[in-house]
Amino acid sequence: MAKGNISVDSENLFPIIKKWLYSDKDIFLRELISNGCDAITKYKKLALSGVAEPDSDYRVTVTVNKEKKTLTVSDNGIGMTAEEIDRYINQIAFSGATEFLEKYKDETDAGAQIIGHFGLGFYSAFMVSDRVEIDSLSYTDGAKAAKWSCDGSMEFELTDGERTERGTTITLYIAEDSAEFLDEFKVREILRKYCAFLPVAVYLEDANAPEPEDGKEKPEPKPINETDPLWMKKPSECTDEEYKEFYRNVFMDFNEPLFWIHLNVDYPFNLKGILYFPKINHEFAGIEGQVKLFNNQVFVADNVKEVIPEFLLLLKGVIDCPDLPLNVSRSFLQNDGYVKKISSHITRKVADKLVSLYNSDKENYEKYWEDINIFVKYGCMRDDKFYEKVKDAIIYKDTEGAYKTLTELTGGAEKAEIYYITDPVQQSQYINMFRAEGKTAVELPAVMDTHFISFLEMKDPNIKFRRIDSAVSEITGDGEVDEERNKALIEAFKTEINDDALKIEVEPLKNEAVPAVLTLSEESRRMQEMYKSYGQQFAGMANMFHDEFTLVLNSNNSLIKQLDTLDEDTKKLVIDHVYDLAKLSHSPLDSERMSAFVARSNELLSRLYK
Repeated sequence: MAKGNISVDSENLFPIIKKWLYSDKDIFLRELISNGCDAITKYKKLALSGVAEPDSDYRVTVTVNKEKKTLTVSDNGIGMTAEEIDRYINQIAFSGATEFLEKYKDETDAGAQIIGHFGLGFYSAFMVSDRVEIDSLSYTDGAKAAKWSCDGSMEFELTDGERTERGTTITLYIAEDSAEFLDEFKVREILRKYCAFLPVAVYLEDANAPEPEDGKEKPEPKPINETDPLWMKKPSECTDEEYKEFYRNVFMDFNEPLFWIHLNVDYPFNLKGILYFPKINHEFAGIEGQVKLFNNQVFVADNVKEVIPEFLLLLKGVIDCPDLPLNVSRSFLQNDGYVKKISSHITRKVADKLVSLYNSDKENYEKYWEDINIFVKYGCMRDDKFYEKVKDAIIYKDTEGAYKTLTELTGGAEKAEIYYITDPVQQSQYINMFRAEGKTAVELPAVMDTHFISFLEMKDPNIKFRRIDSAVSEITGDGEVDEERNKALIEAFKTEINDDALKIEVEPLKNEAVPAVLTLSEESRRMQEMYKSYGQQFAGMANMFHDEFTLVLNSNNSLIKQLDTLDEDTKKLVIDHVYDLAKLSHSPLDSERMSAFVARSNELLSRLYK
């Protein structure tokens, strides 16, 4: 057996780090500014410990110089000596942040907000640069400025520096293939993306900006970031208007959110954030949701599914968790049990908020339901724990406008059938029939509802959902039954309609004014709708299932009773018309059939006056 140490060829390692360290090229700016913030955080820690003099104007300044083809990032943080540059910069993956935190672990917790831990972020500068320089002056008394320079090879120069004030300036000589990063607007866009909420003020300067006209003062520079974002405050310190303004500014959505959840957890992990329930204008608008993940106020990524459960991504919001185990590029999360705990906690807080709203503010909850029901139903189907928590707060709007829970709809019965509608206009005839009998149905108009009611039936097999146009038994009344005449009616309609798949029955319906209704098997209709909802690739499979339509002729209707008294030609017109009227109450006619329906209507009207 042999043992030894794995050797690493640094000459081959450095080009790999430069090219593959980060998933997005523009992340280099986030890393350099984060390092500047860390340097300032370290200095603040020393000031709180009495080791250094406090400052009143901590800042990181980014300067674009298109003429010189340079981009500089300067901070007034702790600074570095030549020895520290040699230790932190020349040793790849040696983290100064880790060393600093270890040294001051027993002091105040101000250092807990230090961002960097891997010691690799600085090297991202070489992704866009031909050469990088560091000019730094340590805070320590008598320290000399030190300057480090490297062209991306394994060779560097370390000489005396020129900086006269505490802090560090990093100068990037931008490579020709990265000239976009010399555009002030491009840099501003990157800063807004990654650094909008950093805890230290970040300024952007354009070295080539024209001087103000004679007599005009140069405008006072303003930081591009908000150092104390709303989610870092206690919920009791925030007003409704502040929550709304934050939502508008971050998500550029000028529709007010319905409500929000402010997360503020210190134990067993550090988690802060705000999740907004946006107003949804149509069924799938929620898919445009956006949950931004931050680590110590540094933007990491949008919609990180390891932390935010998929169904919560229908919301909009921010989550800041310094305890997240990010990988070296901070763009992806290491998959561990800790992340799952955080994800479960967020889900639980959302469920608790919904249940609390239902119990304490039912009136507003019902107003929100039209917008949030898609999110709630989707969440239930995706997460059993979420369903168990919110199931008693799921409500259904009936055809009379009242909201009821499943328990209220079933009346507590062990077995129950719940009737529903998908289109109150299209199915108005059936609704009126139900209403005449003092019965109601619930509104389930969304495509997702087909999946949701199947999910509920799976959870409780004693509950069945049936669309209102499949419920003939609910609208059947009394009347004389003439078997011979019914057979003749069925035969006449079958001959004229000429559709072998169509079933035809005769029943004495309670509403005598309706000549016929069309019903569809719940199973057939649901199967077709589910396949269609899966997309174009499944549309063909939907066509494999024949619609199990039944045309129910109303033997109590005067027109059906007098059908045999009509001449043969008019009788055929009436049969086709009765069938189309029944179809219209179920779904729109296609263009060809609608044209025939209009022409036939005109013909029947003209015959009344002959």
